Amino acid sequence: MDPATEAFLAHRNLLFTVAYEMLGSVADAEDALQETWLRWVDVDLDTVRDQRAYLVQITTRQALGRLRTLSRRRESYVGPWLPEPLLTAPDVAEDVELADSVSMAMLLVLETLNPTERAVFVLREVFGLEYDEIAGAVDKNPAAVRQIAHRARAHVAARRPRGDVSADESNAALEAFRRAVETGDLQRLLDVLAPDVVLLTDGGGVKPAALAPVVGAGLVAAVLGRIAGTASLRTAQVNAGPALIVRLDGEVDTVIALHIDDGLVSGLYAVRSPGKLSRIEQERQLSR
Repeated sequence: MDPATEAFLAHRNLLFTVAYEMLGSVADAEDALQETWLRWVDVDLDTVRDQRAYLVQITTRQALGRLRTLSRRRESYVGPWLPEPLLTAPDVAEDVELADSVSMAMLLVLETLNPTERAVFVLREVFGLEYDEIAGAVDKNPAAVRQIAHRARAHVAARRPRGDVSADESNAALEAFRRAVETGDLQRLLDVLAPDVVLLTDGGGVKPAALAPVVGAGLVAAVLGRIAGTASLRTAQVNAGPALIVRLDGEVDTVIALHIDDGLVSGLYAVRSPGKLSRIEQERQLSR
């Protein structure tokens, strides 16, 4: 294996994680990595001091260009936009900071940042790059990057969802939720849902989905009650957190990611858009 290929493959999981956290889309992250590879093979490796940082810089530039285009498209999206769900390996959840950074709840918070703020936040807070390394990726000077990082950090802190729960508590809540949805038992659903639970559904304008958030345990339970008896349910780890994969006639119909707070389900992210479910069977290795 030539040195360029060896270096790229050694850091591929890291580069995919960077691109996915910036874009919220597996397909777009893979495209960003392809562009990174095409640029990387033309680099004189003798001039590269830190291959990891250099590859992250290339990936960030590619993701930034795509993110600016995607941000404009999402403004006209039909109903709530949700990230493309990832079936993640069990070890991802063991890295608490990484797991938090790829959760559905956190990715939606990152959507409220502008593209440069998002890139700076991800590279600094999640991957620990130095300000001068980030500056090379976002075409800013280190002083400006430091200011952007401070602003983005404060923005995220004000919107960061609660929900620091143990694995046992998370698994117990997920199993209780699965049983309640499977049986359609309204009281069971109300017992596991937080009173102010919020359900977001993304049908991409293709599948039926609520065009606005569904708020409150009663309304959310009524929506979930329609699933009972019509689908098969499997628990899974999606975006490093608890989730249900819903199948109709053997095909994946919906992926529901859960946000758990104080043992109750406080957030539900139901992805139904077919284009976002075509890769859900493929387990992803993430790293930082």
